[in-house]
Amino acid sequence: MVLLKSSRLYFRPLTEEDIDEFVELLIRNKQFWTIFEPKHPEPFYTREAQLEKLAEAKQAQRLGKEYSWGIYHGDTNRLIGSVSIYSIRRLPFASAYIGYSLDEHHTKQGYGTEAVEAALRFAFREFGLHRVEAMVSPKNEASQKVLEKVGMFREGTLRKNLFINGVWEDHYLYSMLEEDF
Repeated sequence: MVLLKSSRLYFRPLTEEDIDEFVELLIRNKQFWTIFEPKHPEPFYTREAQLEKLAEAKQAQRLGKEYSWGIYHGDTNRLIGSVSIYSIRRLPFASAYIGYSLDEHHTKQGYGTEAVEAALRFAFREFGLHRVEAMVSPKNEASQKVLEKVGMFREGTLRKNLFINGVWEDHYLYSMLEEDF
């Protein structure tokens, strides 16, 4: 089990015992997250669907394709989001994507920055990646600030990259190389 830590947070893979709290987090943030992410069908917000996704994430980790963590507040031990290094590609690329989501009530407090820094530290220093990329909606200024604060570089725009709420939307592509970290 890969555990991470930052000054105010800790990160650990979700387990079956966490699923009810995770489903509550999903439901509580359904409207907030679907501003920038594709809408999910109602069954997505069930214990059964999330147990399936957890099994898929565990399999992806066994294969070295993904590492995912719940973001926990150090003082309250409350689950406040998630962060992942995913779509891991080995040499000749040695690259991956980073993704993260925070509970709406825990945004604008620096937690996103701490989570991304912790995951990047793992990706570059412990896992040995060369490049990490992130895609973010041009409308998601808070997420752009997080990526820029940790030192990621905006490389360009991916035109009509993701189908969100019935529309193909552009996304900015950010990256960081191991020597940038």
